Amino acid sequence: MNELKNIGIQKIVLFRLNESQYALYLSAVERVIRASEITPLPKAPKIILGIINFHGEIIPVIDIRKRFNLFSRELKLEDRFIIARTSKRLVVLVVDSVEGVYELEHHRIIAAKEAFPFTDYISGVAKIETNIVLINDLEKFLSLDEEKILSQALSGVTE
Repeated sequence: MNELKNIGIQKIVLFRLNESQYALYLSAVERVIRASEITPLPKAPKIILGIINFHGEIIPVIDIRKRFNLFSRELKLEDRFIIARTSKRLVVLVVDSVEGVYELEHHRIIAAKEAFPFTDYISGVAKIETNIVLINDLEKFLSLDEEKILSQALSGVTE
């Protein structure tokens, strides 16, 4: 009986950058941890801040602020790392805070092509309370060139 109630429901992880709210689908999120030191990754794309070693796994850290054309800033102790999975690898997003997990009915999510036709990495737009939230598609977060350069840079670290 409970399964019928969940049809048409999407769970998202809501996070904050500056004063704006963004989201990822919960299915892509592995975990949220406190920010820690980032090691620079030579020859990585400009959108990559560096790498972290998380339980023996080397994970690239994406500068999500750069992707959204926000001002970069120094990493703060209160920042959070969202570790998320793409079809190719785990990635880390640096965010100001994580607001929590929300359930949204499908009809409350507007397809991004309607709202942002030239932004591939946004998969949908939703209204939560009085805020507009951009739901990100991590599969399209890096361009093909960025993905290729990142793979080459990481191969030097993991060999």
